[in-house]
Amino acid sequence: MNHPDLDMEAVRTRLEALRDDLLAQSVSSQTARDTVILDQTSVGRLSRMDALQGQAMAQAEEERRQLTLKRIASALVRIERGEYGECIACGDWIGARRLEGDPVALKCIECAE
Repeated sequence: MNHPDLDMEAVRTRLEALRDDLLAQSVSSQTARDTVILDQTSVGRLSRMDALQGQAMAQAEEERRQLTLKRIASALVRIERGEYGECIACGDWIGARRLEGDPVALKCIECAE
């Protein structure tokens, strides 16, 4: 049984919207993650370093985005199984306010500490 205090259709809609937004961000940031061309004749050393740093930051952001997408997919599976809102550590219900703030939370506040 999913969390009794939450509207599962609203939760599903919110998770799907978040997923779609993250996928759109992933597509739009692709060029920032592309390989940096190190042509010394066209840009200086500091410009190349800035470009490499920007690329590394974009790649790290994409890794975080992909992790969140996996967590969203997992939450959607838990909704389908009727397990959404159950703490994976103790089995008690995760607080509704906690899930409203973080809809992909896996643990209740006590187990998360």
